[in-house]
Amino acid sequence: MKTLFDKIWDAHVVTTIKDGPTQLYIDRHFCHEVTSPQAFSGLRARGLKVLRPERTTLTADHNIPTVGQDKPISDDTSRFQVETLEKNARDFGLTYYGLNHSKNGIVHVIGPENGYTQPGMTIVCGDSHTSTHGAFGAIAFGIGTSEVEMVLASQCVLQSRPKTMRIHFEGRLAENVGAKDMALYMISKMTTGGATGYFVEYAGEAVRNLTMEQRMTLCNMSIEMGARGGMVAPDEITFAYLKGREYAPKGERWEEALAYWKTLRSDDGARFDKEITFNAAEIRPMITYGTNPGMAIPVDGSIPTLDDIEEAGRGSFRRSLHYMNFAPGEKLVGKPIDYVFLGSCTNGRIEDFRVFANYVKGKRKADNVTAWLVPGSWQVREQIEEEGLDEILREAGFELRQPGCSACLAMNEDKVPAGKYAVSTSNRNFEGRQGPGSRTILAGPLVAAAAAVNGKITAP
Repeated sequence: MKTLFDKIWDAHVVTTIKDGPTQLYIDRHFCHEVTSPQAFSGLRARGLKVLRPERTTLTADHNIPTVGQDKPISDDTSRFQVETLEKNARDFGLTYYGLNHSKNGIVHVIGPENGYTQPGMTIVCGDSHTSTHGAFGAIAFGIGTSEVEMVLASQCVLQSRPKTMRIHFEGRLAENVGAKDMALYMISKMTTGGATGYFVEYAGEAVRNLTMEQRMTLCNMSIEMGARGGMVAPDEITFAYLKGREYAPKGERWEEALAYWKTLRSDDGARFDKEITFNAAEIRPMITYGTNPGMAIPVDGSIPTLDDIEEAGRGSFRRSLHYMNFAPGEKLVGKPIDYVFLGSCTNGRIEDFRVFANYVKGKRKADNVTAWLVPGSWQVREQIEEEGLDEILREAGFELRQPGCSACLAMNEDKVPAGKYAVSTSNRNFEGRQGPGSRTILAGPLVAAAAAVNGKITAP
């Protein structure tokens, strides 16, 4: 009896070093401009080529601006990194989706939407949120720059085998509750270190009922509780999403792939190192109040008091609340906010924009709010326009920006000023994550839309 993780891992083992790591074959490798330059420099220094260039795809996303992409990037460091990525793609014969390319976008958005991401694969990228791709029933995880070089040179990576965990979400989600709420609820219960050393499979009725984009959101956040990655067994929802996408199998190859994909499930009786169950009906729309994703509460809930916090954690709890200028026991509903960010590899897909647009339709953006609405890719933006969502957003006082990682992290022009509150659909709320001194409140697209319209934290 094998778990889904075991089946895929075992199928990709090249060799195992005694009392050491496994040499694991990698099916798909993604690169962006931040974690790859030194890897390519290493190849040049050793006179090596990329072993299997057709299995590596490059895109610019982290450092790029989200307005004026037809003009040169103004920041010297960002421009140099993007130009270096383009040169590396050209020198090593790799597929590259640069600025203004129709397939450009955030790496964890373009992989699935183009059909690169498929069940049963091993997938890596020099980015921790590579776990997103696990939504398709793949083993997907982030790697460091030295490992990026290793994959480029050998199409393999050395990895220690993680333990396995299965998290069940039993029952059905309540109205207005989505995958981001599931993730924040889960991390608040597990803590940010609760899954360290594990690869997580998500299961249960609530997970089976999620769309592919919602599953991507859930798997994306796995790393925030310390997991090596997260995954969902592929099913008819997965297959329907993939069929017809450009790089998905076609014809007879599709039928062969489908037959294999249908075997990718944990066997009945398969043993996990740890199993956890949550009642999906208990989850409500969530927000964070502190400086890590585990510091989350229902939107209409209260921040824990000091008595709720174990003594060992009270110091960091106080520091976090001091940074956010919140108080123990305080409610956040009604708190004014300054910025709203819709986007990122967590919530920058078409369904997220549909949720946001549906809420703001017929309403107006609050005057005190600066809103950055950033599609995860050009394909997402085109779909927004095809569905007329851009008109709904424009009439409500919102501006649609160009694709990129944007305000998820302070590596481009979209930075939240010091002391300002940002309700953000991204994945991390560490101190300064969105700009020096910025205060991040993580939420899903519905809660973000409610904050944008009302100018304050609002239960949708």
